[in-house]
Amino acid sequence: MEQQSIKVLIVDDHEMVRLGLMSYLETEPRITVIGAVANGLEAVKFCQTQQPDVILMDLIMEPIDGVETTRRIKAQYPQIKIIVLTSYFDESLVMPVLEAGAISYLLKTAKAQQIVDAIFNAIENKSFIEPSVAAKVLNLMRKEPQPHELLTNRELEVLRLLGQGKTNQEIAEILNIGIKTVKTHVSNVLAKLGVEDRTQAAIYANRNRLV
Repeated sequence: MEQQSIKVLIVDDHEMVRLGLMSYLETEPRITVIGAVANGLEAVKFCQTQQPDVILMDLIMEPIDGVETTRRIKAQYPQIKIIVLTSYFDESLVMPVLEAGAISYLLKTAKAQQIVDAIFNAIENKSFIEPSVAAKVLNLMRKEPQPHELLTNRELEVLRLLGQGKTNQEIAEILNIGIKTVKTHVSNVLAKLGVEDRTQAAIYANRNRLV
């Protein structure tokens, strides 16, 4: 029985990258490139009419990046395997895109055969992460959590409102909780953040873009 061809979609905002990938992958008899689009929105729309088995996904794109594109596609079509193929390691995006459902992460400096191997591995639910990236991912996983990551959901809400300059009374009204409860939450927030007062907490919230 003849082995079914793997249907691949290429998502990259650079035309030469799309053309180069298409040219090489078309030499592989077990792979069929069924489309090549320039951004994440086009990729989501493409998947609504055609179902690729594997997507080669760029990470840095407009108007939505590879993380959001991966999240949207995996939410609707969890069976599609997404391989990130990007120009460089982005610390702020690598973990989110893997958490969003990407199965592999390769750099565009990878050899052509590595990309082909990653496609075949993806079909078998096997991940591949570029060795240089894998080492950095492990380092990220070993990092100590940020102070605000230790807050409960309610405490985080209180911190965000502190960052907006809200008083305890205003926080109580917004969250529909008692003023004593607010004071307890504020006290816990200050202790966990290691700051002395609500002003420092507000500065922390804004500095860490929590507001």
